[in-house]
Amino acid sequence: MRANDALSGLVLIVLAAAMIALTASFPAFPGQKYGPSLFPRILGVGIIICGLMLVWSGLSARRAGAPWVAVAPWVRDPWRATSFLLVLAMLLLYILAAETIGFIPIAIVFLGGLFLWLGVRPLTAGAVAVAATGALFWFFASMLRVPLPRGVLTGIM
Repeated sequence: MRANDALSGLVLIVLAAAMIALTASFPAFPGQKYGPSLFPRILGVGIIICGLMLVWSGLSARRAGAPWVAVAPWVRDPWRATSFLLVLAMLLLYILAAETIGFIPIAIVFLGGLFLWLGVRPLTAGAVAVAATGALFWFFASMLRVPLPRGVLTGIM
């Protein structure tokens, strides 16, 4: 599905205005002309400008006959729509079960399952799922220090 740029621009403008409004409660630094609200406000103004440009482009396209919302052709293909919904379902399941099961087992099962669904050979799917999970865990847990849930592996790791 594709929304007209005017709709996307309006969403950006509203979100940026909310971000700017939230910075009003940020404390000021004593003795400085600027504080922690400066960068979010500059970013918000930039996003509003981009949103206005999108609204302008979308209204121009609308005058030329473009619809407000158009359904993409892939939505009509049952296999692609099911693949999309499968990814969303796995994300929701990860959110609900990650603390209990843990990142590593869920990631291996999800990646392996998605690879098999997309037609990858089972041996390749398993090997890539394990290698990718290991690389992701190393990068996020070791390099970026993101506390990934250990779940059933708490006593082991």
